[in-house]
Amino acid sequence: MNLGLKNRRALVMGGTKGLGRSIADALAEEGAALVISGRDQARLDEAAAALKALGAASAVGVVADVATGEAMDRLADAAVAAMGGVDILVLNHGGPPQCTASEMTEPALVEWFQHIVVSPIRIANRLIPAMRQQGWGRVIVVGSTGMQHPIPNLALSNTLRASIWAWLKTLSGEVAKDGVTMNVLAPGTILTDRTRDAAALLGRQKNISFEEALTERLAEAVRQTPAGRVGMPDDYGPMGAFLASEKAGYITGSMIRVDGGRIRGMV
Repeated sequence: MNLGLKNRRALVMGGTKGLGRSIADALAEEGAALVISGRDQARLDEAAAALKALGAASAVGVVADVATGEAMDRLADAAVAAMGGVDILVLNHGGPPQCTASEMTEPALVEWFQHIVVSPIRIANRLIPAMRQQGWGRVIVVGSTGMQHPIPNLALSNTLRASIWAWLKTLSGEVAKDGVTMNVLAPGTILTDRTRDAAALLGRQKNISFEEALTERLAEAVRQTPAGRVGMPDDYGPMGAFLASEKAGYITGSMIRVDGGRIRGMV
């Protein structure tokens, strides 16, 4: 299938590793031009070279931190300068620390509201008008199944990601007639650095080795997943490329789960 992504211009936030990188890889294989963001220039340069080797029309790394709105403005400007515009925007960021709902604090809520809600909306508001004007655009939020089925001990993530989901659902209805689609791509347990970090925390809590903790965490995920395995980044990224493609022009305002069937709800 030709996804029609050759030379399309994509900005992938957090594109050096994990789920963001998996989408960037899939877009590169389809011949898209890419700007990726992250916090380490050396890692960005390494990732950009790898994306070019995969087939990206171009690939540039830009240092940007979602902690500040000004950084989002600079990132948007840098992406437009590098590619002449942005057709595809992938909103992605690191996840907040684990905590229960009763453990959430106001400072943590304010800090992570900036990361998960304010900064993504700010850069989207800066780039979507040009998409509407040209009659074509794609916005993908790297989400979580916790948006739909709250995950124990991830109360900050559950709370704030639900906010960005509500924003996307609302705005998608306003821009659809202009050829702009907006969707959430929600992973189940995918073996990324964040999964490994969660295992490391579990190991410290239980005073067991990292290897033991990772095995325990993955085994629990497998038990809860009808597919009988955890996901890999290559399970996730290609769906992002499809949602960014010409073929997905009639899919908008949706949450697409890549979770091996773990969420058993029918909606």
